[in-house]
Amino acid sequence: MIAGPQLGGDTLEAQAQVLKILTHPTRIAILNILRDGEHCVCHLEAYLGLRQSYISQQLAVLREAGLIQDRRDGWNIFYRVINPRVFTVLDAVEAFTGQTPVGLKPQAIECSCPHCAGTKSGH
Repeated sequence: MIAGPQLGGDTLEAQAQVLKILTHPTRIAILNILRDGEHCVCHLEAYLGLRQSYISQQLAVLREAGLIQDRRDGWNIFYRVINPRVFTVLDAVEAFTGQTPVGLKPQAIECSCPHCAGTKSGH
C-alpha cells in the first residue's frame, strides 16, 4: 500500500476553524454588513433586528478568530474587518450555492454614535 501525502494537522485544523466560524448565519450577515467599512453595534442591531447581547456574542467569536477588530470612540465601539480576503471566501460560497444574501436594510433606530449624530436621517 502506498502512503498518501502527510497532512499538516495544524494547517488543516486552522483552516477548519475558519470555516467553522463562517458557518453561522448571523456571523455571515455581520461580515457582509462590514463590507462597506466599520459599524457600531447600534447599526448591526438596526440591520439584523437582533438583540445587542446576541450580536455582541457573535462579534466576540469573530474577534477571537481574528476576522474583525474593534475600536472604541467614547461610549461607542466600532467594528471592522481586519482581512478583506474573508469576502473572497463569502463570495465563493455565494457563487457555489447560487444564492445571494437578501439585502439588509436598517430599521429606524435612535443612535447617538458619531456617525449617526453627523447625519440628518440617522444612517
